[in-house]
Amino acid sequence: MIDAVPAALEPFYIPTDGPDGERFHATFSTTGPWFADAQHGGPPAALLIRAFERCEPRPGIQLSRITVEVLGRIPAGDVEVRAQVERPGRSIEMLGAEMLAGGRAVLRARAWRLAEGDTAEVVSGTEPALPPPDGAQVHPDRAEGWLPGYIDAVEWRWVSGGWDVPGPGELWGRPRVPLVEGEEITPLQRLAVVGDSANGIGSPLDIRRWLYVNTELTVHVHRAPVGEWVGVRASSVIGPTGLGTATGLLFDEHGHTARTTQGLTVRPR
Repeated sequence: MIDAVPAALEPFYIPTDGPDGERFHATFSTTGPWFADAQHGGPPAALLIRAFERCEPRPGIQLSRITVEVLGRIPAGDVEVRAQVERPGRSIEMLGAEMLAGGRAVLRARAWRLAEGDTAEVVSGTEPALPPPDGAQVHPDRAEGWLPGYIDAVEWRWVSGGWDVPGPGELWGRPRVPLVEGEEITPLQRLAVVGDSANGIGSPLDIRRWLYVNTELTVHVHRAPVGEWVGVRASSVIGPTGLGTATGLLFDEHGHTARTTQGLTVRPR
């Protein structure tokens, strides 16, 4: 059972034009940890995945790769999400989506959707599983200097490392609130909510001295995730001129399911 949710936390998004509409209010639960008035990248990436999942769905086809480009600070408050098929095809197609705030695009995304096939006999290359979440350590406190909101809206259980422990890290996470009010969150949406934190989970830098904000998130899925928990094994490379790359291996309780990368802009606080 998910721990009790702090009273201030709401679902990440509240629909403002009905359950099948495109307009939402991004609540306090989406904000932080860097800026009090801006959303963390995980919930809006998940909302774009929700739009992809609802965009002209049909049997026998699956989301394979999703890239979300961050065009600027993503404000909390009222937003709009749109999605469409950009390159239709019987077995391979590309989708596009964007999030707008105040009439301005703040996120743009692309996704490949590919036909299902039977490759069970040749499965290979998966990474060793994480230890199960039941044995991981609960760290209720956010890192020093990080703001409330998103960090509190996800239950975090550390296998190794910690928010204030520089270097690679491993943890399990699951949202403690719905993505959209009145809806059950899907496993792929959970993957984005938690997986976008790989740059924080695996950062080698002291968060009290450095900002390392991602400019995009790319998720490659080789098996559709299942269940409540998302495992992340993350590490980062920091270059000499303010650039970095965060990489995350993503898991469910059955094993390795996806991989993420994030381009980082790195600068002193």
